[in-house]
Amino acid sequence: MTEVLVATPDLAMQARGLTKRYGHVVAMQEADFDLARGEILAVVGDNGAGKSTLIKALSGALIPDAGEVYLEGQPIQFATPLAARLAGVETVYQELAVATQLDIAQNMFLGREKRKSGLFGAVFRQLDKKGMRRQATEHMQTLGIRVQSIRQAVETLSGGQRQAVAVARAAAWGRKVVILDEPTAALGVRETTQVLELIRRVRDQGLSVVLISHSMPEVFAIADRIHIHRLGRRAAVVNPTTTAMSDVVAVMTGALRPDQVASALPH
Repeated sequence: MTEVLVATPDLAMQARGLTKRYGHVVAMQEADFDLARGEILAVVGDNGAGKSTLIKALSGALIPDAGEVYLEGQPIQFATPLAARLAGVETVYQELAVATQLDIAQNMFLGREKRKSGLFGAVFRQLDKKGMRRQATEHMQTLGIRVQSIRQAVETLSGGQRQAVAVARAAAWGRKVVILDEPTAALGVRETTQVLELIRRVRDQGLSVVLISHSMPEVFAIADRIHIHRLGRRAAVVNPTTTAMSDVVAVMTGALRPDQVASALPH
């Protein structure tokens, strides 16, 4: 039975009892979730474990059949991804990270374009392109992301640079939580290292980061805690500094019981 949640304002996000069914298929069964403020929480699990369903429920991409979500201790229901964004929760999906035909500044303000002040913006709806480029440049510099020009088309960037733009956009607008879905997939070793370092800088700015990844070495290199998902629910939460990688994999596959590893749930 799902425990009764006493909302904790010190946590960035919490969930209890999240359930989602598709006919007779149970994609998520009373799943729990705890994200501390200013941490990188990795979410890992086998294929079909329900990781994507969990993340979609937290980001407004789907509405769970049951359960509760709390943002900074306050109950909240995201009917759409836009509602989550307005509440300060940004998500970067692997397959929908950037609009490659647009330049970097346009991607940073995609869906949030700024208009000029006064008559030109209010009546003629002219965009403040100069202001958007200036703000995009400042934010990229703050995160230590180097590009030739903020006007550079994203399609001319490397895979790692494209992901950096997507992460930077999420960090620019995500006031509370940033969710990253496989941000290093298909990247080389050097680009992966750069993206992981960028994620650390996002965390160091005070944002809480959820990282979904299949790469155990990357998870252990960057995560403050690891949420292990199995059979549609949270099986365990562990500390990567005190838990062996082999034990995490064993819990994921069912070879090891969750109570056989030390819990790292927030107090």
